[in-house]
Amino acid sequence: MDGAAVDDVVQLVQPDGTPSDEGRYRRDLPPETLSWLYEQMVLTRELDVEFVNLQRQGELALYASCRGQEAAQVGTAACLRKTDWLFPAYRELGAFLTRGITPAQMSALWRGTWHGGLSFTEKCCAPFCVQIAANGLHAVGAAMAAQRLQEDSVTVAYMGDGASSEGDAHEALNVAAVFRAPCVFVVQNNQWAISVPATHQYAAESLAHRAAGYGMPAVRVDGNDVLACFTVMERAVQRARQGGGPTFIEAMTYRMAPHTTSDDPTRYRTAQDVEQWAARDPIDRYATYLDSVGVLTERLAERVAGRAGRLRAELRDAVVGAPDMDIADVFNTVYHEITPELARQRDQLLLELGKD
Repeated sequence: MDGAAVDDVVQLVQPDGTPSDEGRYRRDLPPETLSWLYEQMVLTRELDVEFVNLQRQGELALYASCRGQEAAQVGTAACLRKTDWLFPAYRELGAFLTRGITPAQMSALWRGTWHGGLSFTEKCCAPFCVQIAANGLHAVGAAMAAQRLQEDSVTVAYMGDGASSEGDAHEALNVAAVFRAPCVFVVQNNQWAISVPATHQYAAESLAHRAAGYGMPAVRVDGNDVLACFTVMERAVQRARQGGGPTFIEAMTYRMAPHTTSDDPTRYRTAQDVEQWAARDPIDRYATYLDSVGVLTERLAERVAGRAGRLRAELRDAVVGAPDMDIADVFNTVYHEITPELARQRDQLLLELGKD
């Protein structure tokens, strides 16, 4: 793919909010697109905060924060068509929101309801995949189906640096390259696979360098620069749509929060490391840039703040006081007709819980 070499990291907006000297990718997006990217990132962070609050208040069993990764998610999802399919992992709140999935729909997943995620497919988005790297296989399968149906849709697989060490990731990348599947792999290298550093995931110079072994182009991009993520993704999607095959995008970013709300990151990383990445915050950087080009107005800031408040309220309304799921549904909804073994397990659990 024309553009940056794998050794480069594409950056259009520097951490201080000033434009870089990158000339291979465009940054001249319409003002409405520039403001929309800002809005989506702010809304993502605000909802992320609310999800964490709800978990801490006992309304959710678990949550995986995407704080710090808003640009990588919003930027790569914003340039897609509504008919392009997303195959997320479990941290892609920004991609979900950009695709138009509601807070209530997202909360159903984190509450563990059996139907959580089913409504995602209405927006051409698969339910998120907790099984690490398996969604890459799903994305390639869907891309090959699109080929056979002669559709011009593109699929996107979101992975983390840890997922790249899984066998499923290798199989997905290899098959996609062999069959020139219209698929883009977005690997958010957030530096940590729970407590395992990214340096333990590969011995190569970067994750993107692996792509050469599969026979596909790769691009490394500043994952905290939403404009760079947008334009790099835009080019990769165009290539896939024109029959050029898959692209590997490594978005260099950082997981600012714990791996999940059950994690204590102070046990394996330093406060100094976190502070260094906090100085590269994707929202602060982009806000400074928008202000310099006259897009970030007081009216825009007020509109975004108002919508953020409404979405947070919408999320709380959907979660607080919601009825608990029927635990029997965990067994009853696996097959059209429950198997004898699942029925036995269901009855045993209900007996232990003191339920009929």
